[in-house]
Amino acid sequence: MDLEKSPAERPAVPAEGCLTVAIRLPVRIVVLVLVVPVRMLWDALVVGGRFLRDTVLRPVGRVFQWVAWAVFVWPWVTLWRYAVVPVAKALAWLGYVLLVVPAVWMYETVLTPVGHAIAWVARGVGAGFAWVLRGLGAGFAWVLRGIGAGFAWVYARVLTPVGRAVAWLLRGLGIGFGAVALGVYRVVAWLVRHLIVVPALWLYEWILAPVGRAIAWAARGLGWLVRMIFTGIGAALYWTLRVLLVLPALALWRWVLVPVGRVLAVVAREVGDALGHAWRVAGHLSLAVGRFLGRLFRWIFVEPVRWVYRSVLTPVGHIVRDTVLRPAAEAARGVGRVTRQALATARESARQTRADIRRMLFGAPREPERVPLAKDRREPGAAETRTLGSSTTALTKD
Repeated sequence: MDLEKSPAERPAVPAEGCLTVAIRLPVRIVVLVLVVPVRMLWDALVVGGRFLRDTVLRPVGRVFQWVAWAVFVWPWVTLWRYAVVPVAKALAWLGYVLLVVPAVWMYETVLTPVGHAIAWVARGVGAGFAWVLRGLGAGFAWVLRGIGAGFAWVYARVLTPVGRAVAWLLRGLGIGFGAVALGVYRVVAWLVRHLIVVPALWLYEWILAPVGRAIAWAARGLGWLVRMIFTGIGAALYWTLRVLLVLPALALWRWVLVPVGRVLAVVAREVGDALGHAWRVAGHLSLAVGRFLGRLFRWIFVEPVRWVYRSVLTPVGHIVRDTVLRPAAEAARGVGRVTRQALATARESARQTRADIRRMLFGAPREPERVPLAKDRREPGAAETRTLGSSTTALTKD
């Protein structure tokens, strides 16, 4: 794809300096010599770990899982299934028989009639109280109407004239007090103006204002002087620090640290690239060595073992399977079949025993009424209905 692009579309390759080219080759050689043993050791550890996981750890883990199930889980499951659940069902049945059935009978035969009787008595008592309260309400209404008429007469004949007279008297007193207060206010205002306001205004214009202006001018001059002093001190400190600290630090950064940092960056980048390249090359070498060792192991150990398995162990295994294992399996299946039949018989016997005990304690359940069939009824069925054209009645029968 890159060959088909025009020269303008191809990405520009950054130019590398002579320092980079001079550092790259020896660094890659040294790193390759150091990394190859580490990579081969790492690949050997990975292969060994996978083999250990697949051949030892996983089967041991499955064995531990089965043992943990058999020791910790299976007993509790068995206890729950064959002890707790049957006992709980028996207790639930006893609770239903001993508590729920008597409670339902008590509610239907005792509490319901008593509640109806109490409700009837309460309705009668409520009707009586309502009649008494209606009578009392009518009496109180008549008394309240009489009291209201008396209060209305007192308000119209007594309180209204007295209130009007008191209002006229208070209006006259208010007019008199207002006139006196207005005269006193005007006198006090004239005295305050000529005794306080006019002298205070003269004091502010001829004494306080000139003194304040002089103090402000002096404060501005003092502030200018202090500002000039601090400005000179700041400039001196600035140039002193710049000459003694900033310029040497800037020269050290520009002429020493930056070139050294660039060289170290080039070295670090080349070392990182060399490590990656050496790791990949060592991986290919390790893969080749591993394949060679695998084929050597296969030729020396696996192929002989496979030949022994196919030529010796497989025929012997078939003989053992046909002569020993299959008869043992058939016998085990027969024993399991007999055991299942015995357990089924025991369960059926237990079920019949429970049914007999229930029938002895509570009697046989009532059989549902049998619905008579069409041929047992007195009326004929659908196919034998009476019609005028058929001789199905006693009058038209031959």
